[in-house]
Amino acid sequence: MSFFCCPALTRLGERMVSMNSTLVETVSINYEDFNESFLTCGTCLCIYDGNEHTPKLLQCSHTVCLHCLTRIAASQTRDTNSFRCPICRELITIPRGGVSALPPSFLVNQLLDLMSRQRREVIPKCSVHINQELLFCETCDTVFCTLCTGGSHNDSTNNCEHTIIPFSIAIKRMSEILLYKANECISKLTQAQEGVTSELNRLDAAKDNCLELIDETFQQIQQAIDKRKQEMIDQVKQMCNEKRRVLEEQHGLIENEKNKVEQECQGLQYQVEVRNITQKIEILTEKLDTAFSLGEPRENAFLTCDFTLNDSLEQIQQHLGILGKVKTSTTFPSLCTALIDDNIISGIESCITLTTVDYHGNPRKNGGDPIQVEIIPVTTQGPGSSFPVRIHDCDDGTYKLYFRARKSGRYGVKMSVIDRPIKDNPLYFDVSEHNNPIATYGSRGSGKDEFNQPVAIAIDERDQTVYVLDTGNSRIKVLNDKFEFVKHITNEGLLGRSCTGITLSNNGLIVVNWRTKYVTELTTDGETIKTFTNNAFQEPIDVAVDKHYGHILVADNGMSCVFVFDEEGKILFQVGKKGTFSMISSVCVSPTGEILVADSRIQMFSAKGDFMEVLYDEGRGKGRYGGIVIDTEGRIVASRTEQKGRSYLQVLCSNDKSVNQYIDSYDSKLKRPGGCAVTNDLHVIVVDLGNNSIKKYRYW
Repeated sequence: MSFFCCPALTRLGERMVSMNSTLVETVSINYEDFNESFLTCGTCLCIYDGNEHTPKLLQCSHTVCLHCLTRIAASQTRDTNSFRCPICRELITIPRGGVSALPPSFLVNQLLDLMSRQRREVIPKCSVHINQELLFCETCDTVFCTLCTGGSHNDSTNNCEHTIIPFSIAIKRMSEILLYKANECISKLTQAQEGVTSELNRLDAAKDNCLELIDETFQQIQQAIDKRKQEMIDQVKQMCNEKRRVLEEQHGLIENEKNKVEQECQGLQYQVEVRNITQKIEILTEKLDTAFSLGEPRENAFLTCDFTLNDSLEQIQQHLGILGKVKTSTTFPSLCTALIDDNIISGIESCITLTTVDYHGNPRKNGGDPIQVEIIPVTTQGPGSSFPVRIHDCDDGTYKLYFRARKSGRYGVKMSVIDRPIKDNPLYFDVSEHNNPIATYGSRGSGKDEFNQPVAIAIDERDQTVYVLDTGNSRIKVLNDKFEFVKHITNEGLLGRSCTGITLSNNGLIVVNWRTKYVTELTTDGETIKTFTNNAFQEPIDVAVDKHYGHILVADNGMSCVFVFDEEGKILFQVGKKGTFSMISSVCVSPTGEILVADSRIQMFSAKGDFMEVLYDEGRGKGRYGGIVIDTEGRIVASRTEQKGRSYLQVLCSNDKSVNQYIDSYDSKLKRPGGCAVTNDLHVIVVDLGNNSIKKYRYW
C-alpha cells in the first residue's frame, strides 16, 4: 500500500497550532484512497486532469469536471441559463463565457500538482518519449510505450484481446502481491521455525528421558552388584568366624592343659616319696597324650574367593556390552505413505500397510518407530468412537496395521509416526457389508469333471487338501489348496448316489451312506479300511470324528439323535432323542470335545452327550442349516438357508454372543449351501449345491 506526505496539509496544520495547541508535522495519506476521495470526479468517476476533465469549482463549493458540466448544462439550461449541481442539486448560474468560464478548483489543481510531483518519482517513463508513461499488458506480461510499439498493443481493433493497465498500477499490484507472498512466506517460515523449535524441545526432553532411564537402569545394576558384593563379603566373614571359633576353642584348651601341666610340675624337685612321683608321672603321661591330640589345628586357614569356577564374569562383561541400545530414526513422517486394502469387509480383519522413508524419500530399512493409529467411523452426526488396531513392526521400514470394522460405512484413519502426521493424513475408506468368494470351483454343467449334487466337504489340516463328496457322481473329488484338480476317489461305500456325510479320520476318510445305512472308512486312494452299520440306523445323514477319543459320531434323522461309536464301530451312547432335533443337517466336534448339532438352530452338548446350551435359537422355524464347522479358536461357521430363499454363511462365537457375522456372497449368490470346512488361514469353503460348485471365503 502506497503512502505519501502532504506538505500543503502540513502548513495547514502549523497554522492551527495557536487554535488547538496541536502540532501536526506530516499527514500520511493512502494513495489509492486519496485519489478516490479528492482527485476523482464524483459524477463520471474519472481522474481530474488539465484537459477535458479539468476540475471546476461551483458556487455550492462542489468540484465537478468540465466534461460532466458541459454535458449537464447542454441538457438542462435551455432558456434559464442555469443548471443544478449533480451532487447537492443547488441551482448554478452559468457565467457569460459558458461552463468553461467557471472558476477552476485551485485546491484540486494544487493537489494534482502535488500528486504529479510525487508520481514522477515512482512512475517509469519511456526512455525515448520522456513524457510518455509506460503501459503493461497483463495478457502478454510485457512493458511497452504506445509510441514505440506497434502491432496488437497499438491496434485498437485487437485491444479487446489484451488487458492493458498503466505500468504504475502494475507495479502497485505486483508490490502488493509480493508483499502478500512475503508475508505468507514469513508466516510459513515462522511456523516451520516454531515446529523445529518444538522438535528441538522434544529432542531435549527425549534426551533427558534417555539419560534418566540410563541412570535408573545402571543404578539397578549397581544395586545388584553391591548386593552381590555384600553377600560375598558376608560369606567370607561368616566362614572366617566359623574357622576362628574352632581354632580359638582349641587355643583355649591348649592354654588350659598347659596351665594344668605347670601346676602339676610345681614342687617336683622337693618330692622324695616314690609313690607320689609315680602318680605324677602317670598324670603327665595322660597330659602328654592330650597334648599330642591338641598338637594339630582342628581347623585350617584356607579361605579364598574363586571367580573362575564358571564364565559368569565373562557373561557379565558380555551382557554389559550389549545392555541397552540407544535407538534413533531418520524417518520423515510427512513423506511416509499408507496403503489400505482395496476391499474392506465388515467383520473381516483388514490391513493398512505403512511405509516409512527418510527426508530424501529413501525407504527405511529397519523399524522401531513409535506409531500412533486411530480409526474412527464417520457418521452424519460426526466422528464416532475408535476401535482397536494391532500394529505389527515388520522390521524393514514397513508396518502392518490390522483392524476389524464391525459395521459397514465410511471410516477415517489418522496415522502419526514419532508424533507427527504422515502424508495425506487422515485417510478415508469405505467398509462394505458384502463378502464375495475369492475362489470358485465348478459350475452348472454336464462335463465328466463337473460336480453333480456335491453335498459335503472335508479338509486335511496337514496339507490343506480338499475332499468334496460328489454324491451325484458317487465319488470324492480331490483338489489341492489352490483349487486345482488332483484326482477322483471311488469306493463301494460311495455307490448309490446316496452318500451325504464325509470327515477325516486318523487313517483316511469316513463316509456315511443313508441308503445302505453303512459307515465306511477308506484310504485316500479309495481302499476300504472297515465298514460298520447298526440296527438302530434309519436315516444316517452326517458323520464326524472326535479326535480326542477317536469316537465316530453319526447323525440320524430317522432316530432324531446322534449315535456315538468307538473306532471299531461299537456303539457307546447317543446324543438326544425323539423331539430333541428337527431334521438334523450337520454334526461336528469342537477342538475341546463339545458336540455341536445343527437343524434349524445350533445346540451344544458335552463330550458325554449332556445338553449345554443353544447357541443360535433365533433361527428356529425360520430356516435350516446346511453345514456346520468350528475352527481352532472356537468360532463356528455355518451355512444357512432361510424360508424366503435367502442363503448365506453365518459366523458365530460360542464365548462371545455379540459376534454374529453374515457372508452374503453378494455378487455370487449361494443356492442351497451345504457342508463347509475351514482352512488354516481363516478361510471357509462351502459346498454350493444349487450351483454345483464350491466357494471359498475369508471369514475372519
